[in-house]
Amino acid sequence: MDRRRFLNAALGVACSAAASPALTTMSFASTPGERRLVAIVLRGAMDGLDAVQPYGDPMLRKLRRSLSLGPDAGALDLDGFYALHPALAPLLPMWRAGELGFAQAVSTPYRDKRSHFDGQDILEAGTAAPARMGAVEGGWLNRLLPLIPGAAFETAYAIGTDELAILRGENPFASWAPSTRLTLSSQAEALLRQLYEPDLPFHEAAEAAIAISAETTDEGARTGPRNAAAALAGFAASRLNGASRIAAFSLNGWDTHRKQVQTVTRPMAQLAEALTVLKRELGTNWGNTVVLAMTEFGRTAAENGTGGTDHGTGGLMVMAGGAVRGGKVHGDWPGLDESSLYAGRDLMPTADVRAYAGAAIAGMFGVSLRAVEEVIFPGLQLDQPPRILL
Repeated sequence: MDRRRFLNAALGVACSAAASPALTTMSFASTPGERRLVAIVLRGAMDGLDAVQPYGDPMLRKLRRSLSLGPDAGALDLDGFYALHPALAPLLPMWRAGELGFAQAVSTPYRDKRSHFDGQDILEAGTAAPARMGAVEGGWLNRLLPLIPGAAFETAYAIGTDELAILRGENPFASWAPSTRLTLSSQAEALLRQLYEPDLPFHEAAEAAIAISAETTDEGARTGPRNAAAALAGFAASRLNGASRIAAFSLNGWDTHRKQVQTVTRPMAQLAEALTVLKRELGTNWGNTVVLAMTEFGRTAAENGTGGTDHGTGGLMVMAGGAVRGGKVHGDWPGLDESSLYAGRDLMPTADVRAYAGAAIAGMFGVSLRAVEEVIFPGLQLDQPPRILL
């Protein structure tokens, strides 16, 4: 086996396909400024009416006899109208500190079909229709990268085992999966350095593999076993504490057709854990961070006959970070009476979820509103951007 083939094989064993240092140069270039953005895709359609319960609307109890019943059932009052699901209780200090907010009754332009596949495709593409129907291809975070003044190469990270369409596109980014076990012995490092030193195309790839090996090994020794959400958030923070400025990952398990009281607790606890870890690990950089957690669509206003909820329309965005104008549920509440529901069954969307993401992008990275409307989120009208940043 010649030296080049051996190097390819060695790096292929050391790094999973998600980590990719054997396949792409990892430059971790910085961007001007200290603002950081984390996008979290909540796959499965989170029930925003359960996560942030509008118990002040008298129709809630009529539509949901066992779900979303407010402070009397253990939810945590936020402002006299909304209450936080008990599984999200670890986030209450962030709310009180003004570092956690929500946007209720939001959605993408997707309507009526209520397919997870199409809904997630549209959410991550940032368009009004799936790419297979002629919409712009690639993810909206990928289209953002060349618009950030001074940004170059891997300022963005896709984290996790799921393919993240939100970062897919022609502009390069890096990937890592928490299941990756990249451990190189000192002998292996020495061998790799001898092999790649005269071969410039492999130099940076192998150096990156060695660097990530050290980082992930040190992290495991420092924190011990961590659940998946904590691992995703922890690695995101480690990159954002360095040169990277954008990170994205997804949390699954939000499809709650049956026994929602039992099944929704786990994904909510994971979301709370991810945000808690991000704040802790980012340290002082938390003050320059915005986290946006979005889902493909909401769920029905009324619970179904199996103690769950079905696919709906209007949903919830979660926003966190020291740069967020928190302590508030943003958006216009449409009401839950039958005449106010979308198609007589779903929470009526009163705002485009892309408007909140677009406002964050424009305020954080100096991207013009026109570029947000025409390039990042084609078709979005951002005449009055939501004021979600400090």
